[in-house]
Amino acid sequence: MKLATCGSLLLPLAVRCAEAVPAPARRFAAPGAAASLPQTGMGGIGQVTVALLIVLALVFALAFLLRKMRAAAGAGPNGIEVLAQSSLGAKERAVVIRVDGTRFLLGVAQGQVSLLQVLSSNAPTAPTTPVATVPAEKPNFAQLLRRSLGR
Repeated sequence: MKLATCGSLLLPLAVRCAEAVPAPARRFAAPGAAASLPQTGMGGIGQVTVALLIVLALVFALAFLLRKMRAAAGAGPNGIEVLAQSSLGAKERAVVIRVDGTRFLLGVAQGQVSLLQVLSSNAPTAPTTPVATVPAEKPNFAQLLRRSLGR
């Protein structure tokens, strides 16, 4: 009995679906639009390459000019002049600065600046004679691991 009731309710829906007219097939791309695309070749690639080279040349020229302008400025308006700097690690460096004629050796790390030494104002910034250094023995992995773990 229940089956007959369900069947009678679904019968109009089934008839409507059977009578539905299928939609016309859609085209994914219009054939006329694909044929009207411009042909690209070596001329297009050459134009892009030339434009890229011009942009890169402008970037390098501006970087060069900015570096020269910064070097020509010398000491900033606050009287601090960076004389030399050397990288000591990934984020550490030693910097020699001059403030009002006095030179300072600073240690610069991430988030802090430490005064290492006040230098005499008449000494040259770079050594005139090379200093012979003894090459340090490279530590092996086990030593580096112990050092990093604090043991």
